[in-house]
Amino acid sequence: MEQPWIVDRDCSPEAISAVLAEHGFAIIPNAMERTAHSRLCAELDEHFETSEYCEGLFYGKDTRRFGGVLAKSRAAQDLALHPLAHDVAKEVLGPFCEDIQLNLTQAIELSPGSLSQAPHRDQDIWLGAVSPGEMMLNAMWALDDFTVENGATMVWPGTHRKPEMVIPDTDGVPAVMPAGSLCLFLGSTIHNGGANFSSRVRRGLVISYCLGWLKPAENPWLSYPPEVARDFAPGLARLVGYRQDAPSLNNVDGRCPSELLRHNNDRKVLPFIDRLTPEQEAMIEQFNAMQLQMRNVAA
Repeated sequence: MEQPWIVDRDCSPEAISAVLAEHGFAIIPNAMERTAHSRLCAELDEHFETSEYCEGLFYGKDTRRFGGVLAKSRAAQDLALHPLAHDVAKEVLGPFCEDIQLNLTQAIELSPGSLSQAPHRDQDIWLGAVSPGEMMLNAMWALDDFTVENGATMVWPGTHRKPEMVIPDTDGVPAVMPAGSLCLFLGSTIHNGGANFSSRVRRGLVISYCLGWLKPAENPWLSYPPEVARDFAPGLARLVGYRQDAPSLNNVDGRCPSELLRHNNDRKVLPFIDRLTPEQEAMIEQFNAMQLQMRNVAA
């Protein structure tokens, strides 16, 4: 069977974005270096062991999940900025926002006997939201081999172009891939976690990106408060919300929240600083010039 959604890890973000636009998902085998994969698994292992099984119909009673992964793993921090995910997210989402942001991190373990998850679109968390393009891109990193037997993520190709479809009328495609691989899928693509018929758990890590002006699924400021984010790389701190977008979106006392990460920050009372788009600056300058001209004429 032809699988045009499988791409090489040397592909450019533009090429991978084209595959996503056509099929709604892409699989990149062996996207992660082996040393990085081993380190990531070792750092997350204890958190999987101490996590509780989920409650409710959606998350799965035989599934363990935990969030706030960037505070638990240095390797996950690096992964959030991995070019095969982060740069592709910028390519897909960038035209529709000033900057992308982290939507969530979620480590997932399917236990033997777990049922298949209900098919869904992740972007449905923003009911009623309207965007001229995609709103979310998910990166599912395989911590274990993903197989049909152990519950590989199932994806329905092309469903990102069928917004009216709620329940798929065809079988999904299992994202079969070796440990260390990456499955990217759009927030508009129908997918689910598969059923685990094997005798072993299946682990994966989702790092999800979304438009910078949306409310992320995982609260970033409680997951990564200043005392945690202060140790992040600048690009990662920006990704989790310590930034200000024009016009003055996401400010703290009229200033960029990244100032809270300075070690000598004592929250002095400081002046508000404009954060405008170039178009807004030009419009306001023209408006002010007209006012001055009228004032001079009146004088």
